[in-house]
Amino acid sequence: MRIDIEAIVEASKEHVFECYTEPKHIVKWNFADESWRCPSASNDMRVGGVYEARMEARDGSMGFDFRATYTDIEPGTAFTYVLEDDREVSVRFEDLGDGATKTTVSFDAETQNDPEFQRAGWQAILDRFASYAASDESYSA
Repeated sequence: MRIDIEAIVEASKEHVFECYTEPKHIVKWNFADESWRCPSASNDMRVGGVYEARMEARDGSMGFDFRATYTDIEPGTAFTYVLEDDREVSVRFEDLGDGATKTTVSFDAETQNDPEFQRAGWQAILDRFASYAASDESYSA
């Protein structure tokens, strides 16, 4: 099952792409709510390169490493990577004009959690991303 989510970011496509792919930005937004954090990220953005992000509960009760390998890249526009469990994720950035960018994430659902739970979690992270990428903080990072 494939799940699609999207967010409109009030920032240029170039800035949005940078915020989504550069580790100095990823650690600022890559978690669903304030009870979580992303203390580290790395990104070798080339076909065959690896994206990694550590996600953990702020109270230290749990955490996991999110790891994927790039299979396709359209610089500044879109990319696809495959997670360690062979699920595929595609991300696309579309310039809407007037300084706005639509970010769309399409991912293969996993089988252990309800699809709507997965959609809500990924959407919460994407919404946090959109808020961060449009913020003054993202321009000064």
